[in-house]
Amino acid sequence: MPNPVFAPIGLLETPWASPADCPRNGRQPNPLPECRAVVEERWRQGLQGLEGFSHLILLYWLNQAPPARLSFTPPFDDQPRGVFATRAPFRPNPIGLSVVRFLGFGAPGVLLVENLDCVNGTPLLDIKPYLASTDCEPGATMGWLEQHRTR
Repeated sequence: MPNPVFAPIGLLETPWASPADCPRNGRQPNPLPECRAVVEERWRQGLQGLEGFSHLILLYWLNQAPPARLSFTPPFDDQPRGVFATRAPFRPNPIGLSVVRFLGFGAPGVLLVENLDCVNGTPLLDIKPYLASTDCEPGATMGWLEQHRTR
């Protein structure tokens, strides 16, 4: 199987300097900081038509993630879990995904967003519009995390 090659389309600007500074998810800081997705000039034409979307899906490369671990005990749990049953950053391919609130454009090629949880300077791989008709699954369950929702 050939190895995929990723070319970042830009960088993410956040208030967090290191992985230890990042919140566990982008909806936890209060108030939510405004972050920026800065798209390289050669890719900016691809942003045409994003106006009017309330949310976007950002895919990014967790370039400061620790080495991959296949099993670990999450800090809020008492049992080991496989990395694929978690959202932990130490993955075989450290690809991050965030559904962000799109606040609009700050300048050409600069998307203003909320709900990011990555380090400042994280390489941006892709942007997709969030489609409630396609991306939302009202009956979805959260596996082993269900037991932690009431705590």
